[in-house]
Amino acid sequence: MGISKCRACGANLIYIRTAAGKHMPCDPPLVPYWPREGAPGKIVTMDGRVVSCDLEGPREEARFGRVSHFATCPDAGRFKRK
Repeated sequence: MGISKCRACGANLIYIRTAAGKHMPCDPPLVPYWPREGAPGKIVTMDGRVVSCDLEGPREEARFGRVSHFATCPDAGRFKRK
């Protein structure tokens, strides 16, 4: 899993293969999350699942995943499929 750069904003990226076999650009840092059905947060797990979650909770119960770069890139709209 190598680091690459976003073509729009220049941020560092890694790609995680989703369950559908696509490569999703994600921000490199692992962030803690707490899975909860219907929660507003979204995280990409190491095995490529996108999970609804809370991004705050008790540290000892945290799981770790990555944030999709589409959620943080200031130019994400530039890459929307039509």
